[in-house]
Amino acid sequence: MELMNSVRSIVDWPIKGVIFRDLTTLMKDPQALKESCDILYDRYKDQNIDKVVGIDARGFVFGAVLAYKLGVGFVPVRKKGKLPGETIEESYKLEYGSDTLEIHKDSIVKGERVVIVDDLIATGGTAGATVNIVNQLGADIIECAFLIELPDLNGREQLNGCPVFAMMDFAGK
Repeated sequence: MELMNSVRSIVDWPIKGVIFRDLTTLMKDPQALKESCDILYDRYKDQNIDKVVGIDARGFVFGAVLAYKLGVGFVPVRKKGKLPGETIEESYKLEYGSDTLEIHKDSIVKGERVVIVDDLIATGGTAGATVNIVNQLGADIIECAFLIELPDLNGREQLNGCPVFAMMDFAGK
């Protein structure tokens, strides 16, 4: 299956000039969803991962499935104010605004091998903030994994050298 065909593009959303890559169309397609999750599993099954870190909110979908398949813990990175315990937070810029992410301080033990998962990397603000938080907890970040990369927006530059895996590249599209 060509996974790119299962992604809907919505022009001028959420603001004029942005092309939003909608993965809900991929997620509702059983074959595309299974293939995406299998690609992630195949990539990390022999990497001795201790935890999967999923970024709010679509990173929860793919990250939780990956954690389940790997038999490891899942750590959610949430928008500010959504976690009840003691947290570490980091603010970041989006291509159309700003926000703050947080993670529970006790969610990762120093030295654990983690993979960070989200649906898409654009300008890299969300993923960069997550990398910074996870680094503060002392984890060994093996890779940041995304279903889609928009390389024209140079998001990798925000990841402090963290290796990146992206299933689909929407360069110039």
